[in-house]
Amino acid sequence: MLQMKRNLLSVALAAAVLGMCVPVHAQDEASSGQEAAKDRKGENAKELDKVVVVGIRGGIERAIDIKRESTSIVEAISAEDIGKLPDVSIAESIARLPGLAAQRVAGRAQVISVRGLSPDFATTLLNGRELVSTGDNRSVEFDQYPSELMAGVTVYKTPDAALVGQGLSGTMDMRTVRPLDYSEPVFAVSGRWQRNSLGSAANADGNGNRFNASYIGQNAGGNVGFSIGYSHSDTPIQEEQVGLYEPWQAIGDNWRPGVAAGTYYSDGIKALRRTGYTKRDGVMGTLEFRNAGSWISTFDLFYSKAHQENTANQFEVHIGDYNGGFDRLAVDGAQVNGNGTFTGGTAGNVYPLVRGMYNDREDTIRALGWRNEFVIGMADLMFDLNWSRADRDELNLENNTQLMPSPQLDSINLALRSNGFSQLVPGRDYSDPSTLLLANTIYGSGYGKVPRVEDELKGAKLVATVPAPQAMSNALSDISFGLNRADRSKDKSQPEGAIELGAQGITPVGSEFQYGLVDLGFAGIGMIPSWNVPGAVGQYMRFNPSDSSAAYLIPKAWTVEETIDTAFVQANIDSRWGSVPVRGNVGVQIQHTDQSSHSRVWDSSQPAGQEIRPYGNGKSYTDVLPSLNLAFSLGEDQTLRLALARQVARARVDQLRSSVEFGVDPATGKPGAGGGNPQLDPWRANAFDLSWEKYFGSRAYVAAAFFYKDLRSYIFTQTRDGYDFTDLLVGYVPPPGSAPVLSTGTMTAPFNGGGGTLKGIELTGSLPLDLFAPVLEGFGVVASASFNDSSIEVLDPESASSVGSGPIDLPGLSKRVYNFTVYYERNGFEFRVNNRRRSDFIGEIGNFDGNRTLRYVVGENITDAQVSYSFAAGSGLEGLSLLLQASNLTDEAYRTYAGSKDRPLEYIKWGRTLLIGASYKF
Repeated sequence: MLQMKRNLLSVALAAAVLGMCVPVHAQDEASSGQEAAKDRKGENAKELDKVVVVGIRGGIERAIDIKRESTSIVEAISAEDIGKLPDVSIAESIARLPGLAAQRVAGRAQVISVRGLSPDFATTLLNGRELVSTGDNRSVEFDQYPSELMAGVTVYKTPDAALVGQGLSGTMDMRTVRPLDYSEPVFAVSGRWQRNSLGSAANADGNGNRFNASYIGQNAGGNVGFSIGYSHSDTPIQEEQVGLYEPWQAIGDNWRPGVAAGTYYSDGIKALRRTGYTKRDGVMGTLEFRNAGSWISTFDLFYSKAHQENTANQFEVHIGDYNGGFDRLAVDGAQVNGNGTFTGGTAGNVYPLVRGMYNDREDTIRALGWRNEFVIGMADLMFDLNWSRADRDELNLENNTQLMPSPQLDSINLALRSNGFSQLVPGRDYSDPSTLLLANTIYGSGYGKVPRVEDELKGAKLVATVPAPQAMSNALSDISFGLNRADRSKDKSQPEGAIELGAQGITPVGSEFQYGLVDLGFAGIGMIPSWNVPGAVGQYMRFNPSDSSAAYLIPKAWTVEETIDTAFVQANIDSRWGSVPVRGNVGVQIQHTDQSSHSRVWDSSQPAGQEIRPYGNGKSYTDVLPSLNLAFSLGEDQTLRLALARQVARARVDQLRSSVEFGVDPATGKPGAGGGNPQLDPWRANAFDLSWEKYFGSRAYVAAAFFYKDLRSYIFTQTRDGYDFTDLLVGYVPPPGSAPVLSTGTMTAPFNGGGGTLKGIELTGSLPLDLFAPVLEGFGVVASASFNDSSIEVLDPESASSVGSGPIDLPGLSKRVYNFTVYYERNGFEFRVNNRRRSDFIGEIGNFDGNRTLRYVVGENITDAQVSYSFAAGSGLEGLSLLLQASNLTDEAYRTYAGSKDRPLEYIKWGRTLLIGASYKF
């Protein structure tokens, strides 16, 4: 096993620098490395290369060029044509890259894991600038970024010192077009109609649409360019789900009459049908100016607004000992498998509910950036200003109804399945809305939440690049120096409260609010009513959420602020070591982070009216991050890459919150608390990468890569005794008669814990098949396989109900990830089929409380297909393309489980989607 310690990294970097300083052979085509570098600067500043990217092959070849020419280890995707990345969101496209995997949320690829690490470890940039997020954390929700507005994405698997905002697992940089890279105006427009396969169910609209338009233009002199793009999508939300309560637990004797002690049992089950829509509008604009090669100024704008509204109509039953004080549950014919798991039987004396669950969410993202590049003598100067802001406003409501005239108990036939919809067949009919009344049920009459997130980031960057000193010109092309400041503030609040019946008391939902019947036959239930949940709340109920009325709400409201100052120096290598050309960079980045959080403390030991008080805390730290990237150009168009780096990833934003629930035991004087920890250090790792790549011009390549990360620490929730509560005890007044207060006690919060190793192998190939036989012209394959392993074991008591109380693997780690695409392109006709797979992993999801929790997720196997035809020149329809696309062809389910696959938690289907569309470009 490779043992990479801190001193090894430093020695390797020093040796590399010494190696570059030994005599080397100058390149034949330039008298010195300095002159060659200056020539390249002039070309970049003065010459406008025409971009011609069309068809599947065009996109693949552009991505291959980016990978080959990069000095870091990267993966790339490039648009086939203007506004023509082939997926619903940019996440679908990114998930096809080697070593990357997507996690689906609501049927869409939303967050990305890089190299088997949680999305927490990666950062996302837009045109080189770090992005805000509408979630509780840093990880970007990619489905808010329309693929039609992106020119491509580069994923940096190894960092360099000049890459500001870099992640520990990788850095994903989404790019929009640069209008002066085009020699003539371009206008493109497209439209698609889509249909979800679940939309045939009663009262479910499965239709959607999407259209986009883009324009790129230049002035007559070719020194001013402008681009603007607009994208609209209206996507149906269709979902069928059966879910079981957590935890699955080994029950005691006579806990569930009819079920033997020691049997693993879940205390509840639900089935629901969710319908709704997500509407998203996005705008991208760029204004670019170039002045005779001495000044390039680029202004970027991005705006996205997404509105999601959906209702889940749900049948739910508690099958434990909680039924409102009525006759105790009894199970007849209990079935238990060889693993001691309850798999079926008839549960009697249960208290079913028919529920309406409503969600309304609006996300807005704004991003501005202004970049200026100057050539001053022999030096380049770049200055960049950027600002971005994300806002999320959400409303969650639920209504609970029960059979009347009085609560009527039922018997439910249960058949629990791990690879299909579990069945819960009731003995009564629940299809008549007049017999289902809003009432104070065993789960109350209703509940509501109003989450809100505000995330703002302001940044400024200054970089100077100068030619390498003459004495080092045979080894280095130039040297860059840079400074960057990023100020970020993220606020989260989540007012909640019970929804209570109004003055009229128990009541049915009026016909004016009824939508009709929803079919839950997939779970054995049959028809149940559906209704306008917010309408019913407004007519029959009272909802006044408060964010300060209960102890459990205090940790859900917080502000986290970060100021990160970054300085770097990087030497860019352009040399020969013996007869081998060598490119790359060596440098160091210094990050100084000042983090703080302001929120509140709930002090349970204080009298009413004094239990809530403000509280703030934080810390600052500095990281020194050396890095080295070397690319050796071997014979026959082969490249061998070596990379060493020290990397960091800042803690999750919600882990840095200072809000806690606090108390002092009056008998012992020992304090205790639970919540966030604004004094967290980041994740830190030393990384080693090695990659071999064989290219066949721009048409094809094969590659094999190995990576190794030595994580020096990992952050997870722990319970620690001996925690110093001095700060929280400032101003604390012990109740009369209590024991003297101690300064140390027990704290449950995220802490930095022990680290471990992560390693993996990545195999990739992109091959047009006519390389092997001319008769296969037009056919090609793109394939990758990643194999990951980690020694890190995580203990997370907050998620013990889902993943068990013992150590678990790294969240996000799939030990195997595969991607395979076969395509054909010839004479205007194109088709492609893509399959992406990942093995089981531990996913991060939001639970009922709106908090992050970990859950075992069954590996997925997603297949998409696309066929299109573009009319040729002279046909009279030049520029027109027709498209047929299908997503999730096999209707792959999303499955989670509790520790063992025979103990299911969720089985969800979102259906397959068919899209038919046309695009036109001139």
